Amino acid sequence: MGYQFAAVLAFALAAVLLPFGLLAGFAVLRPSFPSEDKSLIYECGEKPIGRAWFNFNPRFYLVALVFVIFEVDLALTFPVAVVYKDWVAAGPQFAWVAFAELFLFIFILVVGLVWVWAHGDLEWVKKLAMVDDAPDADDERPASRAA
Repeated sequence: MGYQFAAVLAFALAAVLLPFGLLAGFAVLRPSFPSEDKSLIYECGEKPIGRAWFNFNPRFYLVALVFVIFEVDLALTFPVAVVYKDWVAAGPQFAWVAFAELFLFIFILVVGLVWVWAHGDLEWVKKLAMVDDAPDADDERPASRAA
């Protein structure tokens, strides 16, 4: 038991020390010739125009977040689908539990997708609400004086 723990501890220590040791070693060995051109923001070889910090459209973040959510769904669903046949062979109770969990997981994701879709967050260009300028019959406006 102690030998197995020592092996795990040795691998953990190597995993922590190796990256920092390599970074420190290469920091000493690499050439360093700082210049103003090297500190510029790189934009495909073009000179940067304007400020580097500006606000992006929030839809970029929303689309990226929805993409990441469904990629995580795929990463979590695929392994279950691969071993589902083995669970069915082990017993029907395992198969039904796995099926119910998978169904619940996908159901929650579909509800989230429907909510995002219903709020129009998947549309790249949102339409602005139309304001009706025509007066309603219900408006209480002072009547004009007859002359």
